[in-house]
Amino acid sequence: MSELLNLPPAVAKGLAAWHHMVATKDLSGLESLIHPNATFSSPAYWSPYTGSAAVTHVLQTAISVFSDFTYHRQFATEDGHHITLEFSAKVGELELKGVDLIGYDADGLIERFEVMIRPLRSLAALAEAMKQRVDLTVLGKAPR
Repeated sequence: MSELLNLPPAVAKGLAAWHHMVATKDLSGLESLIHPNATFSSPAYWSPYTGSAAVTHVLQTAISVFSDFTYHRQFATEDGHHITLEFSAKVGELELKGVDLIGYDADGLIERFEVMIRPLRSLAALAEAMKQRVDLTVLGKAPR
């Protein structure tokens, strides 16, 4: 994204790496950007997932489900450690809008990744697509 934010250097580097990975759809190095105790929250999941492996897996899976994923705007808190990224995408033929709320630590690692999506129909389609693709053992859940 071309917008410049007043971010600590480590956060700016981590955010730039995230944008590059999403733009190229190559999230193979994502785990190096995630704090070992990171959490991922979404309206599609009842409770957050914790740990770098789980957060990495959920984000990699989500990017594989979306088409036409585009970030539009980004905002940061005064301290530059909390970023909001506005996006649009499609799940199948359904369009959606959302925001990624990302919290970074002092080393530029993602500690918290929370997603908000609308409308409900698109969120339901995303939840179903994720359910079909996510590996529950990576998330620390028993397969059903």
